[in-house]
Amino acid sequence: MRIITSGAAQIVPEADLKKKLERGVPLNIKLGVDPTSPDLHLGHAVPLRKMRQFQDLGHTVTLIIGNGTALIGDPSGKNSTRPQLSQEQVEANAQTYVNQAMKILDPEKTTIVHNADWILSLDLKGLLELCSKFTVARILERDDFTKRYQSQTPIALHEFLYPVMQAYDSTVIKADVEMGGTDQLFNLLAGRELMEKMGMEPQVALTMPLLEGTDGVRKMSKSYGNYIGLTDEPADMFGKTMSIPDEMIAKYYRLASSKTPEEVDAIEAALADGSADPYELKRALGRDLCDTYHGAGAGDEAQAEFDRVFKESQLPEDIAVVSVDLTPNDEGLIYLPGVLKEAGLTPSAGEARRLIDGGGVKIDQKPVAPKTYNIDPALLHSGCVLQVGKRKYARLA
Repeated sequence: MRIITSGAAQIVPEADLKKKLERGVPLNIKLGVDPTSPDLHLGHAVPLRKMRQFQDLGHTVTLIIGNGTALIGDPSGKNSTRPQLSQEQVEANAQTYVNQAMKILDPEKTTIVHNADWILSLDLKGLLELCSKFTVARILERDDFTKRYQSQTPIALHEFLYPVMQAYDSTVIKADVEMGGTDQLFNLLAGRELMEKMGMEPQVALTMPLLEGTDGVRKMSKSYGNYIGLTDEPADMFGKTMSIPDEMIAKYYRLASSKTPEEVDAIEAALADGSADPYELKRALGRDLCDTYHGAGAGDEAQAEFDRVFKESQLPEDIAVVSVDLTPNDEGLIYLPGVLKEAGLTPSAGEARRLIDGGGVKIDQKPVAPKTYNIDPALLHSGCVLQVGKRKYARLA
């Protein structure tokens, strides 16, 4: 139980989990994921890492790719209706998700299923039978539905079907334990409720904390720009890890690293009594993450590159060479924000201007002064290096 409970937010009910474990029979651990995005980050990996621990203890895992539920859109934590994805978008994302998830899970102990196989084949009779197991009052107990209802924010009728369909998944695969983030507790308990009403042994709900991003404040998200992606290059993964606040070190070790609970306990104790060096712990964490997602040795290489660039103030060795339009304007100058956007260093010219004003742009390692948007063409010569922030570089062809 120590390994299973380490880092978990809630186990409902824990007594039922103990009873299931005491039988000595491998449990079926369920995680449902809706492939709404093609890229995973460390936040997505938190429940996957816990499932890997279950696998290492001898249990089996069922990874449900929600290509059926994704067509509805999970309303968890949302204050508005999610835009519905096309079947083509969902299927493309699903394959990418599986490829990345297998960096963590043991493929030989993982069963992958797609819930569209049973959800999309439901006829009206089957759908009505499922919906009859829940009341509107019960569905409205969801915190996000309650807030939207009280604030008169529209709730589309199809959104009510989401927890019903997720619960149905549990009955189909006969889950013993369902995992999810803390924002998924209602959906997990709905599965437990439906299994009971259908005369099945109910699943246990196990939730994991939501991992804050590199800013240490908001949950990890691509939209916040505070994420560490599972497909990030080792140098980026290491560099981003070095940027996390010291107070987040223990949580990242607990939820995202390959360390055992006992090893993390020792790290937490060392941080608490001041005997640990936070900087060195972050370096070790960065190496661990790189090795996990890019293979043994990737961490040492990423650390060496980090030291070369940030400690020794040298440029990276593998800077991409880009061709951009360097045609001067009517004043004989070149609009730098446009160049940065075209080089792929910023998503927009507006963001480039913001970074210039914040001192985050360099040309050949020399900072560009705030409000300097139009520059002398001589500065943008062939071979010069553009730098945005600490880790984005491009060399002009």
